[in-house]
Amino acid sequence: MPHALLANIVWHSLADKHAKFATGTDHARRYARGFTPVIGFEDAEAPDFAALAPFCSIGEHFYCGGWTGTAPAGWELEAETFAHQMVWQRDPPAADETLDVVQLTAKDVLRMLELVALTQPGPFGERSIDMGEYYGVYDGARLVAMAGERFEAGPLREISGVCTHPDYQGRGLARRLVEQLIRVELARNQTPFLHVMQENDVARRLYLRMGFDDCRRLPVRVVSRVR
Repeated sequence: MPHALLANIVWHSLADKHAKFATGTDHARRYARGFTPVIGFEDAEAPDFAALAPFCSIGEHFYCGGWTGTAPAGWELEAETFAHQMVWQRDPPAADETLDVVQLTAKDVLRMLELVALTQPGPFGERSIDMGEYYGVYDGARLVAMAGERFEAGPLREISGVCTHPDYQGRGLARRLVEQLIRVELARNQTPFLHVMQENDVARRLYLRMGFDDCRRLPVRVVSRVR
């Protein structure tokens, strides 16, 4: 079952489809600098931080999922929460011809980073655009909404980086961009999924109304190497 991959989706992504973006060992890997600051372990419940340490700088912050317990020697726990993993298991949403959507490219990265800094949708780097397709909506020269793709394992493809400028919220832009990605991924015979932090109940309720199903609640931590 493809959904079994979700329990350790970061590792399965780093070890397979995104191995070209990864650095580390056979048991512990991170996305290379410039990509999303996320780490993964072959054994998510017993992560080998010692193996990963040589590939991380002191003070670097990383997101890590699926792991609980005491921070190992040389590492510090900065924050912890939970994320809801949600999966799309329905037909494609109806096409929307009313929204002027553009596919984002390297020339849009500066504006993407500006929108991310303003809205804080989650971990994002200047090379995150290389991890999949991104779509956005512009108002003149201003990027006002975007959504794209991040983790990939087996048939699973994550929708991520979903954000809308505060001045443009309430217009359904994020929902319609997510629907655009759902259609793209289903056309590739992929299964769309996403993560929603437990604090963002508004987004979770929106995704449930759209047709996503709750799959699991996953511990998420932010850690940094301190020596």
